[in-house]
Amino acid sequence: MSYAVGVIIFSVGMLLSIMLHEVGHFSTAKAFGMKASRFFVGFGPTLWSFRRGETEYGVKALPIGGFVKIDGMTSLEPIDPADDDRAFYKQPAGKRLVVLCAGSFVHLVIAILLVFAVLAATGKDPVRTDGLQVAAVSRCLTPSGAGPCTASAPAAPAFGVLRAGDIVLAVNGQKISSSGSNFVHVLHRSAGKPVTLTFVRNGTTRSVTLTPQPLRVAKRTVGRIGVQTNLHAAHVTVSGSFGRTFTLMGDFLSQTASAIGGLPHEVGQILSGHQRSNNSAASIVDVARVSGQISASGASFGDILASLVLILAELNLFVGLSNMLPLLPFDGGHVAILGFEEARTRLYRVIGRRDPGRVDIMKVLPVTYAVFAVFVGLSLILLYAGITNPIRLQ
Repeated sequence: MSYAVGVIIFSVGMLLSIMLHEVGHFSTAKAFGMKASRFFVGFGPTLWSFRRGETEYGVKALPIGGFVKIDGMTSLEPIDPADDDRAFYKQPAGKRLVVLCAGSFVHLVIAILLVFAVLAATGKDPVRTDGLQVAAVSRCLTPSGAGPCTASAPAAPAFGVLRAGDIVLAVNGQKISSSGSNFVHVLHRSAGKPVTLTFVRNGTTRSVTLTPQPLRVAKRTVGRIGVQTNLHAAHVTVSGSFGRTFTLMGDFLSQTASAIGGLPHEVGQILSGHQRSNNSAASIVDVARVSGQISASGASFGDILASLVLILAELNLFVGLSNMLPLLPFDGGHVAILGFEEARTRLYRVIGRRDPGRVDIMKVLPVTYAVFAVFVGLSLILLYAGITNPIRLQ
């Protein structure tokens, strides 16, 4: 699969996700009888549109999102007197809350469905491993682990014993770690000493004892047996995919919270010119580039597609959660104002004072502008880093 295909799959997937976010707002507003006068994909000049009923649907020039116009989102908007009772701000608090949260809820549902689809379709856990899969077995041992065998090269202990496709589960009774590092450490320390490997071949668990041969590498002597291995993803059944989906979502949630909390440090690293790691905060340019690198990696089509789908799942979760931050102009900011208004109304009712009504949106606008400016600034910094100091797969 080519680099461009990965970028296209990611771009189309994110555009569809954003469209479905707006569908969440649109469908709930319509269900509650509110007037949604516009539904557009993209921003900028209108390329094409049509009207069906009271709503104008269309496509704009810049495919970087979408929007729904629900009439009366604030009391500042002019409302047709005939639609006055349908204005958003005049609806019961519960209905407004559902409409405001619907977009982020859709992102959460998308993330859950995508993760479950990957687990159920591939039967592989993208995080957990159950061992090391033997990729190749050498006839002899060389310092580089590759190259032709010479007359002086010692024979590889694993040749004729292990085969490509075998899955090593344990070394000296110790389960292979999630990174596989303990397998390498035990072999390196066991030069000239027998080690016992537990492995699976064709569904049958077996054991074998080998003696790693001492080999001089980088001015030190290590033990090697002559195998090349890859991490083997743990198997997940279709029924087990249900529970694992939510534990993975918990892992993604933790990573998302960590990424948001680490943004100040990340910005400092970017501005100081430090090399960015694979776990760095990323712009849309970085994610698109990584998607292209995955697509061009030479892995199987199924593995590539699964990796791209998981990226989309994580991004949907991130967008859904960040959109609920209690700051305007995010949906979470509108929810926070709604919650404040309802709490104040109940308090004033208890103390016998007159309800002051809705929050004056004009007083909130300076905070909105400040948050927007910070958001744009962070986006530009990450975009700059994505171009000049990109994240690359190792």
